[in-house]
Amino acid sequence: MRGYFGIGIYHVKKEVSVGTLWRSAYQLGASFIYTIGRRYEKQASDTTRAWRHIPLFHYQDIDDFQLHSPYDCPVIAVEIGGHRLSNFVHPERVVYLLGAEDYGLPEEILSRCYTIISLSSIRQESFNVSVAGSIVMYDRLTKSV
Repeated sequence: MRGYFGIGIYHVKKEVSVGTLWRSAYQLGASFIYTIGRRYEKQASDTTRAWRHIPLFHYQDIDDFQLHSPYDCPVIAVEIGGHRLSNFVHPERVVYLLGAEDYGLPEEILSRCYTIISLSSIRQESFNVSVAGSIVMYDRLTKSV
């Protein structure tokens, strides 16, 4: 697939979520990962040293993030109640945005996104944030092959 993508978490609470997402992002072809308004102290759970291969950016808030987002690159929110991932066509260039572990993405943030996608499940709709991100990246990979 042509283009690139990045993936990040809004108000991430746990460093392990960042480490798991970073490892998956490295394995699944992301160009970068990011956090917006992080709540953890430092990132120490990246056991594969993905930082050697793809960068992690930190943004203070949504305004800082949008000021520094890549040109002509839509922000796609991953949140309950969006369009089904199974039917989603991934843009050539995209930045995926995942919500906080404890409360997701606020309406103020969702309103700034190009669209919202969600993951189907058999039981609860809520996934672990880094697992949700990994599923989205895997879906992008398999649809591009």
